[in-house]
Amino acid sequence: MLTQKTLIFHATGGDLAISAIQDWHITVSNDATASERYAAEEFQDWFNQATGLTLSLVTMQSDANTDSGQIAIAALPALGDEDIQITVESEQVQICGGLPRGVLYAVYQFLEELVGIRFLTAEHAHIPDASVLKIPCGRYTYTPPFSFRWSYYRENSADPAFAAKRKVNTVTDAENLGGKTQQQLINHSFHALVPYGTYGESHPEYYALVEEKRDTNTHGGGPQLCVTNPEVIEVAAASAIQQLTDRLEATNISVSQADTAAYCRCETCETLNEAEDSPMGSQLTFVNAVAERIEKVHPHVKVGTLAYWYTRKPPKTVTPRHNVQIQLCSIECCTLHAIDNPDCEQNQAFCQDTNEWGKICDDIWIWNYNTNFRSYDLPFPNLRSIAPNVRYFLSNNAKGVFMQANGNGLTGEFSDLRNYLISHLIWDPHLDADALLNEFVNLHYEGAAPSILEYIAFLHDNVEAKGLHPRCFPTPEDVGLDPESAQTIFDYFQQALALAEKSEIQARVEKAAIPAYKAMLVAGGEIPAQKRQTLIDEYITLCERYNMSHAAETQAAEAYFEELRS
Repeated sequence: MLTQKTLIFHATGGDLAISAIQDWHITVSNDATASERYAAEEFQDWFNQATGLTLSLVTMQSDANTDSGQIAIAALPALGDEDIQITVESEQVQICGGLPRGVLYAVYQFLEELVGIRFLTAEHAHIPDASVLKIPCGRYTYTPPFSFRWSYYRENSADPAFAAKRKVNTVTDAENLGGKTQQQLINHSFHALVPYGTYGESHPEYYALVEEKRDTNTHGGGPQLCVTNPEVIEVAAASAIQQLTDRLEATNISVSQADTAAYCRCETCETLNEAEDSPMGSQLTFVNAVAERIEKVHPHVKVGTLAYWYTRKPPKTVTPRHNVQIQLCSIECCTLHAIDNPDCEQNQAFCQDTNEWGKICDDIWIWNYNTNFRSYDLPFPNLRSIAPNVRYFLSNNAKGVFMQANGNGLTGEFSDLRNYLISHLIWDPHLDADALLNEFVNLHYEGAAPSILEYIAFLHDNVEAKGLHPRCFPTPEDVGLDPESAQTIFDYFQQALALAEKSEIQARVEKAAIPAYKAMLVAGGEIPAQKRQTLIDEYITLCERYNMSHAAETQAAEAYFEELRS
């Protein structure tokens, strides 16, 4: 089990032995929601697999007395959406949570923390022998600190039921899985608020003036807007209000820049930006104005905007309205070192900006980067920085975290391990990350685990020793790869493959070994033609076997394979 627990435990004395509940039943209310009933069914199934007990599932009147000899699975109206409350007594167990997701999360937390099940990947759950288990009696509670949690891996979006087990609350509307939070990711939205196709020809002045010309480039959700133009404010506000009217369940909306650096340099915008010492001066003034208009029609909706790239630095005097959210983006940061590592100069500016935003905004969200967008399957040394980064975000009052990774591709470097780490840590930032990593590797790779753990240590130590600071688009050189280190990495995985005694372990190690082949192909130095061709053939075979869809954020795997074959 994990060395640190998520549930806060208040003991009442004694233990509940599994052998004492063999004649109990599981209860759920006759008016239970889809997620409550699914939670009860999930408990029945997984508990049976771990303990060998087949407990009947009984529907009861919602106002029925709580009898002994039952495991009651129910929502408590007083609890928040994802709050957990578990009571273990010698006569009964109550597994409760808020709606719509708290009850289901309570069941999974019970199974993980009190029974010892581990939901490692969508295909692999570790189920211990819990037939002689004893559960300490008492009250277990938990409230997750982040209300928005997105471990952005395709492993989650492709299997929402698995995402629910990992308590990722952003991927599905399925009622039985509790749906997803109505908080939307704050993202580029100028193109949707003031569409260039609608207004570009008739009102070119609505768009950014760059080098004395109105921008017409629609790349990246552009063009940017002239955010000080009064008509643009009204058009954007009206568009946002209509979007919210069409989607009344929404709790926020993005009013945010396009993904380009072509922001408006007209005299009015530039004057404001110079006075505020940041392009965020005009941007936030615009967002505030739109937010003021939105509040009159949708008073409970928040207006989110990115503090990203040239807008990350807060303005001198302009502050966010009370209904404005700021989503800080760490794209310039070093991914090897923790963001708050005082010895990493590359991260100091982000920390300073985060601290300054925290002084003027109480609704901060984080967009963090956890992959190599240039090459999803290249060795990527960020496993040591994930936990301290998440804890740093929490200490700076972040309410939600988007951990962006290779969400459009499978078989990225340790994507399954990273998803396990990230989803755990954004659910509970105080868990022991080293224990989580070792737990996953040992359970998932079994006899091959020592070589894989040695590889992980070598990868990070090598980059550290070379004094490198990779970001999220690193080259092989940026992550410390050269012919010697590439060969060392390749050898670690050959050792791991030799230690994989069972076919399913062999398959897991093969999938994990894809980056070792990639390292040899891009950084292995002079390799004889025949040997290189063999490496290419074996690499492509593994990628196809394990369903690689994308080699990089903007490159399909098959296109990359064609490059290698040519």
